[in-house]
Amino acid sequence: MTDDVRMTSVPRLGVYLVLGALFGVLLIKSEVISWFRIQEMFRFQAFHMYGIIGSAVVVAAMSLQVIKRMGTRSLDGEPIVVPPKVMGAGTRYWLGGTLFGLGWGLIGACPGPLFALVGSGVSVMLVPLLAAIVGTWCYGALRSRLPH
Repeated sequence: MTDDVRMTSVPRLGVYLVLGALFGVLLIKSEVISWFRIQEMFRFQAFHMYGIIGSAVVVAAMSLQVIKRMGTRSLDGEPIVVPPKVMGAGTRYWLGGTLFGLGWGLIGACPGPLFALVGSGVSVMLVPLLAAIVGTWCYGALRSRLPH
């Protein structure tokens, strides 16, 4: 990375930090981080979380189309390329999905809003946040030895 790219990246990173903080506020205000709302979803008692997840899928799909059509570039100036999705099958998908769902249901928090939960003062979520970070580190360390 050249010095010119580094110097222009710093202000952009500040913008991303502010956008991330605003996104955290949005998660809190929409009650996505609410244990009650998550339990309500897993018990099929309300549409609230399904509506939010569904709208996130729609926004993500539209955003990917905009990125592809406009030729958007990364902070380093590299073109953003989205490879075609290859659907998989096998044990790693159903087992991974089951473990993810069990963790989500037991803890009452998806990994996405863990930072928002900690930031809003739910200090008990430091444990799952640290566990998620350690798990991510372990995956990175073992990735080359795992079947993909």
